[in-house]
Amino acid sequence: MASITYRQVNDYMIPNLTLPPEETSIRLGKWGMLYKDYLQKYNPVLFATLLTQGKLYQHCAQIDTQAQQMFNTLVSQMTKTENITEHLKAQNQLEWVHRMNSIQERANEIVCNELIYV
Repeated sequence: MASITYRQVNDYMIPNLTLPPEETSIRLGKWGMLYKDYLQKYNPVLFATLLTQGKLYQHCAQIDTQAQQMFNTLVSQMTKTENITEHLKAQNQLEWVHRMNSIQERANEIVCNELIYV
């Protein structure tokens, strides 16, 4: 059984607590960082639980992967549905950019509402 050590700060005895080692090699992408920030602000209990268990970055990395796959799938499906092709890109680049930006914004909103802000 591990013994707990304390340090005195003014009139208080504060336990010397350390967090379990976190995997520092995990790199979070856009979606993982958004999810981590959301948890920290709006679900502090889950954030603290994952942090103290040493699973915060692993969990956020899983959400990041799922969100990126969902985003790519949505963009691909919307591009096919709305008939945005390389031919349009060659003929009218400005229209192609406008329509692709619209698709990406809609896909971004869907991913955020379905996976990030839940």
